[in-house]
Amino acid sequence: MRAWLANPWGKPRFLWLITGAYLIWSIVPILIAIRFSFNEGRSRSTAQGWSMRRYWGDPELSVAHNPALYHALQQSLKLAAFAILIAVPLGVALSIGLTRWRGRGAGSARFVTLFPLVTPEIVMGVALFLVFTNVFTTISLGTTAQVIGHVTFSITFVVIIVRGRLLSIGKDYEEAAMDLGASPLSALRLALLPLLVPAIVASAIVVFAISMDDFVISAYLSSSAGTDTVPVKIYSNARGAPTPALNALASVTLFATVLLGAAMFAVWAVIRRGQGDRRSGMDELARLDA
Repeated sequence: MRAWLANPWGKPRFLWLITGAYLIWSIVPILIAIRFSFNEGRSRSTAQGWSMRRYWGDPELSVAHNPALYHALQQSLKLAAFAILIAVPLGVALSIGLTRWRGRGAGSARFVTLFPLVTPEIVMGVALFLVFTNVFTTISLGTTAQVIGHVTFSITFVVIIVRGRLLSIGKDYEEAAMDLGASPLSALRLALLPLLVPAIVASAIVVFAISMDDFVISAYLSSSAGTDTVPVKIYSNARGAPTPALNALASVTLFATVLLGAAMFAVWAVIRRGQGDRRSGMDELARLDA
C-alpha cells in the first residue's frame, strides 16, 4: 500500500472514476432538459408523455409558431453565420501574420491579441456598448453591432487554434514550394492553407458555439426584442411561466451545433483524404530541399 501511494506520477488509479463522475454531472442535466422538450404537457419537472408539439405542433407555444422564439433562433443563427464568415478569415490572416512577424513589436502584438480571451465578458460587453453609443454613433445597436461584438470576442480563439497549427507545421513546406518556383502568395495558397484546414474547421466550430452561446454581448448590443438571441430569450422568459418550448428552443441550438460540427468534420475528412498524396509529395520536396 505504501508503494502504491508513494508514486503520484504512476498509472492513474482513480482517473476512470473522476472522468465518469464528470461526464454524468455535465451530460445528465442536458439530457433531462432535452427530455422535457418532448413533453406532451406543460410541466418542466414531470414527465407527461412524448410529443413534438413544442417544436412545431402547438399553434402558439412551439418554436416554429411562436414569433418571439422563432425570431430569437433566427437571430442566433444569423449572428453565428456572420461570425464564422468574418472572424475565421480574419483570424487565419492575423495568426499567419503574427507567426511570421519577427520584428520589433511582434511579442507585444501577440500579447494584445490575447486580451479578449482574458477580459471578463461583462467588461467586454459594457465596453462595446459604450463604444457604439458614444464613439461610433453611426453604428446603431442591433444586428450590426452584435456581429461586430461577436467577431471581436471570438477572433482570439481562431488565432490561438490556427497559430498552434502553424507552429507545428513550420516553414519547410512554403520554402520548398518557393524553391520550386512558386511565389510567396502561391506557396501560401497551395502549400500552407491546405495544411491549415483542420485548424480552420476547428476554429469555425468553436466560433459557432461561442456565438450561439453568448449572452452578455448579445444582450448589451441588442436594440429591441427583435434582436434578442436564444440565450437572452431563455433568460428573460425563465423568470416568468416557462414552458417546455424553452427547452425545445435550447435543444434546437444544441442540435444545430452538433450537426454543424459533424458536417464540418465530415468535410475535413474528405479534404484530408484528398490531401494525403499531396502532403506526401510535399514531404518529399521538403526533404530534397533540405
